[in-house]
Amino acid sequence: MKQRLLHILTCCVTAALLTSCASDDTQPKADDLSMGGASVTLTGLSDSAAGFDVQLRNTGTGSIFIEKTNDQGTATFRTTPGIYEASVTAAHSSEGIAYTYNGTSGQITVRRDQTTPVTIQMKSARISQLVIKELYNGGCLMDDGTTKFQYDKCVVLYNNSSQPASLSNLCFGECTPANAHQNNKNYGDDGRLTYEKEGFIPVWNGIWYFPQTLELAPYSQVVVNIHGAIDNTQAVSQSVNYANPEYYCMYDPESGYNNTGYYPTPSDVIPTSHYLKAVEYGLGNGWALSVSAPAFVMFQIHGVAPADYATNTANIWYDGGNVSQVWACLKIPNEWVVDALEVYSTGYKDSSLKRLTADIDAGFVWLTNYQGHTLYRNVNKEATEALPENTGRLVYGYALGVDGVTDPSGIDAEASIRQGAHIIYQDTNNSTNDFHERQQCSLRATP
Repeated sequence: MKQRLLHILTCCVTAALLTSCASDDTQPKADDLSMGGASVTLTGLSDSAAGFDVQLRNTGTGSIFIEKTNDQGTATFRTTPGIYEASVTAAHSSEGIAYTYNGTSGQITVRRDQTTPVTIQMKSARISQLVIKELYNGGCLMDDGTTKFQYDKCVVLYNNSSQPASLSNLCFGECTPANAHQNNKNYGDDGRLTYEKEGFIPVWNGIWYFPQTLELAPYSQVVVNIHGAIDNTQAVSQSVNYANPEYYCMYDPESGYNNTGYYPTPSDVIPTSHYLKAVEYGLGNGWALSVSAPAFVMFQIHGVAPADYATNTANIWYDGGNVSQVWACLKIPNEWVVDALEVYSTGYKDSSLKRLTADIDAGFVWLTNYQGHTLYRNVNKEATEALPENTGRLVYGYALGVDGVTDPSGIDAEASIRQGAHIIYQDTNNSTNDFHERQQCSLRATP
C-alpha cells in the first residue's frame, strides 16, 4: 500500500514542500519563510545507508512525504511547521533467511526557519513463518442500517511457508493504550516510546493463549473468534457465522472475562478443545479489543507456562506510570513477538500515535469501523507467482479494497485459494506496506 506521495507536489509550487524541488544553495523565497525542515539520519545499518525511503507524516493533517537517504543515510525534508512521525522499512537477507530493517521516530517538532535533526536507530527483525492474515475488529451495522454491532471480532492466522508450523504457548494481547488516538503518556522527550530501549511491548489488561500446541500445515489458516463464537448472521445479516467445528474461540468465563455480551456460549459445533484460555491482570469483565484502533499482538511465551508468566507480578508494568490495576500491562519481550498489527482509525487521522516499536511494526493501517470492513494482508506477488503449483490457478482483478486503497499485487487471494493456489503474503513488519482495508471479512461470501 505504500504510496510515493499522498499529495501531488510540483517544483513550480512557490512554497515547495520537499527539498528536492530546489537546489541547496537557493535562498527561500519571501513566502517560503514560514517553512521548516527535518533531517532524518539512519543508524545501525550493516550495509550501505543510501537509497532508503523515509516517510514523514504530519500527525495533525495526515499529509505524508517520502524522501530517499543519501550516502550518509540522511533524508532531508522541507515542510510546514508541525508535529511529525518518521518511519522507514527495507528488506535484506543473510544465509538464506529473510529479515527486514525497520525504524521509527515520533513527536518530531518542525519549527519555522529551522531544520530539526532526527536520528532513527534501525532494527532488524526475522520474518515469521506464522502471520496475521486478517483482523476483523471494526464491527458492522445491524439490519436497520443505523444501530452498531461490535460483538463479532476475529483474527485469521496463516502459515506463510511451505513447511509445517508448530507453535506452543501462542498468545494474543493488545498494546496500550487501547486506541491509537488516546492520550499516550509513554513517549519520552526524545520522541521515542519509553519502553523501546527496554526491549518489551506492554500488553494491556490480559492475555489469551492456546492451551495446546497449534499445528498448521503449509499455506493453511486457522480462524480464532475473539467475540461472539456463534452464528451472528441469525441476528445481523452483515455479520459473520462462526458456527464451524474448525474454528477456535476466546472463551474462558472462569478467567473473569465473563461478560455474556462479548462471550455468549459458543456454538455447540465448536469443540471445547478449541476454547482458548485467558489470564486477566487488569480490571473489567471483558477483553475489550478496540473496535477502532487497536495494536494487536501475537506472541509466544518461552521457558514458562503463559498462566505462570502472566500471574507473576514481577512482569507487570503500568501504562504512563499510573500504578493502578486499571493500567496494568504485561511486559512481553520483543523477541517473543511472532506478529503484530498497528491500526489507526480513519475518524482520528489528526491524533493517532504509534504504540508498537519499529522492530515489531514500523507502520500502521487505516480502518473505518462499523462498516463490516476488515484488515487483510497483501499478497507477495513475485513469490506467489513463482510457485510452480500456482500455474493457471491465480485469479487477478482484485477489487475489494476501500476508497481506492487495495492490494497492489492485483491478485484475489481468496478466489485463488478456492482454485487450489498457494498464497505467499507480504511480510515486511510494516503494516502500511503489508495490509489494506478490505470491504468485508473473508469469512463472508464475496459481494
